[in-house]
Amino acid sequence: MVIVADTSPLNYLLLIGEVEVLPGLYSHIMIPEAVLAELRARRAPVPVAEWITCPPRWLHVEPSAVPESHLDLQLGEGEREAIALAEARLPNVVLLIDEGKGRRVATQRRIPIIGTLGVLDTAAARGLLDLRAALERLQQTNFYVAPSLIARLLERDAVRRATRGL
Repeated sequence: MVIVADTSPLNYLLLIGEVEVLPGLYSHIMIPEAVLAELRARRAPVPVAEWITCPPRWLHVEPSAVPESHLDLQLGEGEREAIALAEARLPNVVLLIDEGKGRRVATQRRIPIIGTLGVLDTAAARGLLDLRAALERLQQTNFYVAPSLIARLLERDAVRRATRGL
């Protein structure tokens, strides 16, 4: 499965030390040029800016021309380009995006989506990370998540772990 990533999920996965789960979950990880620019921006967290100076081989930067139909969206450039790139790669693509407006637009365009929490949950289900530890690190950033959602994710993870005998 191909994933097209927006900026914020990459930021958070990098900040919590879990970005390497992406190539473990997906066969091809792409970002549009605008996301690359946002990762390199002055306001990017230091670990993110350092990481993108020498991006891993599994990260592919794709040129993206945003169609006219995307220009009226009230989204950031990275979100617009990520949505356009994902739409161009349908049907074998998932858009990695956290921002609410962008998720709604992608859903309206029938683009499958996943967010940072979905990636962490999927990676935990496949035994690629400790979900509790990853969520604790995520909560130390400025990522907002309702405590009730954290509780549901941890409960589901506990059931999975009990089923596997861990």
